[in-house]
Amino acid sequence: MPRSAHALLRRPSTSVARSPRRWARRATTGLTGAACAVALGLTTACAPLPYEPPTSPAATEAAAPVEATPTQDAAEDAAALACTTLEESRATGGGSDADPASFPTGPTTATFADDTVDPVADAPAPQLPVTVESADGRQVEVADVSRIIPVDLYGTLGEIVYSLGLGANVVGRDLPTGFPEAADVPVVTGAGHQLDVEAILGLDPTVILTDATILTDDVRSQLEQSGVPVVYFDESRTLDGVDDRIRAVATALGVPEPGETLVERTDRQICAALDAVPVDTGTPRVAFLYLRGANIKMLFGPGSGADDLIRAIGGEDAGTAVGLDREYAPVTSEAIISAAPDAYLVMTDGLESMGGLDAMMAIPGLAQTPAGEARRVVDMDGSRLLTFGPRTGATIAALVEAFYGVPAPDLPAS
Repeated sequence: MPRSAHALLRRPSTSVARSPRRWARRATTGLTGAACAVALGLTTACAPLPYEPPTSPAATEAAAPVEATPTQDAAEDAAALACTTLEESRATGGGSDADPASFPTGPTTATFADDTVDPVADAPAPQLPVTVESADGRQVEVADVSRIIPVDLYGTLGEIVYSLGLGANVVGRDLPTGFPEAADVPVVTGAGHQLDVEAILGLDPTVILTDATILTDDVRSQLEQSGVPVVYFDESRTLDGVDDRIRAVATALGVPEPGETLVERTDRQICAALDAVPVDTGTPRVAFLYLRGANIKMLFGPGSGADDLIRAIGGEDAGTAVGLDREYAPVTSEAIISAAPDAYLVMTDGLESMGGLDAMMAIPGLAQTPAGEARRVVDMDGSRLLTFGPRTGATIAALVEAFYGVPAPDLPAS
């Protein structure tokens, strides 16, 4: 029988500050607009992602994450919830012993039981003021969180704010923060997700939460000169960074205790999802492709977040396998044929934007691979795939079901 998720939760020895994750910690590759040269025929070019290509380059300065300072007891409790590595779990019997179905032939859509956000608290009372270190090194004082605008390229910050129980305080959002609870909140991002500074300031925010994925130098300057507290966060896409980002946002909003509760629930759900990964997956090679209309075709690789998800569900990231040394780059037919992926992973809206599966298979090289020959394409809602927020467990569970044909696991509600 498969072990329960709780069997994966191990308390580390007192000499270890944090137990190893079920996923491997890795460095995130910074991305510049000038250099994306990669191996095996991938062309030298970059485009901010996901969704529409922006009209101006985003700021990509390397930045340290906002530091949260939970109590020692809270840190130890959080460490006790960390998963073992996937390799260790398999060696000791972790993971599901269910045989995966024959690797699916044809397209599959990864679905979710629901798209709602479940807050861990009901309108928690913030402990303010707080002073936090922004990812750009500034000390920022936050004294009022009654009108919050959380914006980034993936909707991560908005998802965290709502999950903390402060959704009623959100007065502006980015496009990916599209779950039902936020549907009536004004969108403050335009073409290419560029921030509309006039729209933001017109909403009279008391604090703005953002990161480098969505900022231009001009927007950054305007926001910082507005007098509104602006807190930047680490924009890296890793499973290992989910907890840190939740804590950082909770600290900046003065709700550290709900933050710890949310971290614990998120970890339990991720562990339960990972425990559903079949022990013998066959390690399929998966190519994550970003598609947008007829012109944008990118292969994702190390540091993109797609690599973490693919490895976590027992696959091999094709971008990493072919020597891609950036988060993403345009792909040639020679490169994708050389990668020989067993399956493609794409965003649902991206697939639709170019005209569907037949149009995708018409891209030179895609049909001449094991994935193309069997039309093995898994698509997922683009607003969920690379969020790396509190609903990451559900994302992994949906991918496990779509890739291996095994039932999606039930995730603990608390």
